[in-house]
Amino acid sequence: MERKINRREKEKEYEGKHNSLEDTDQGKNCKSTLMTLNVGGYLYITQKQTLTKYPDTFLEGIVNGKILCPFDADGHYFIDRDGLLFRHVLNFLRNGELLLPEGFRENQLLAQEAEFFQLKGLAEEVKSRWEKEQLAPRETTFLEITDNHDRSQGLRIFCNAPDFISKIKSRIVLVSKSRLDGFPEEFSISSNIIQFKYFIKSENGTRLVLKEDNTFVCTLETLKFEAIMMALKCGFRLLTSLDCSKGSIVHSDALHFIK
Repeated sequence: MERKINRREKEKEYEGKHNSLEDTDQGKNCKSTLMTLNVGGYLYITQKQTLTKYPDTFLEGIVNGKILCPFDADGHYFIDRDGLLFRHVLNFLRNGELLLPEGFRENQLLAQEAEFFQLKGLAEEVKSRWEKEQLAPRETTFLEITDNHDRSQGLRIFCNAPDFISKIKSRIVLVSKSRLDGFPEEFSISSNIIQFKYFIKSENGTRLVLKEDNTFVCTLETLKFEAIMMALKCGFRLLTSLDCSKGSIVHSDALHFIK
């Protein structure tokens, strides 16, 4: 009982201090310097001095009454722009420089936002960043799928990007488990290669991959098809296909992709 009373007394003491703060000029000034913006459905609370950091901009015009801006249902300024990208616009105003997360790929969209908000400095930094990315050398990624039609070699999937090999393996695991026995770990030769050496021909001519205990995994055509679809999905383009006499790249002896 004593503990509850003491807690309530502390709450009253806090409320009294809070109310007295609001009555002071300092509390009023604090409220008057804040603005809430609704940008495309995202709410941002910032100081007026942040929005007016650069003169003759869209945001500076809103704060100083030069530009009429509509309000949302809650009385916040509403700006019909990309709410997610606005965080980068606001951070530029706060920091005075463009700081973007690693892997950011929306330079063109951000350039449009900079143009709309009339931030020349931001527009110049986005342009400079985009130009540097275009000039930066990019490592070419190769993918090769070869079918040697003999039991000692079998089907071989090679790529110089280990992360892509992991994606193919994960996909084959999923397909194999849903149909037959799953992906045999012993066929994963290295981080760059997946190789299936053991297979037999069924009665209709379809070759089936075997585990060492002679249980079926799935057909080589299925494995090739999944690898091809994953390659196209990840942005690879087909360079060459050898011996595609049956009219389908799935039956080709060799496929070469590049990205």
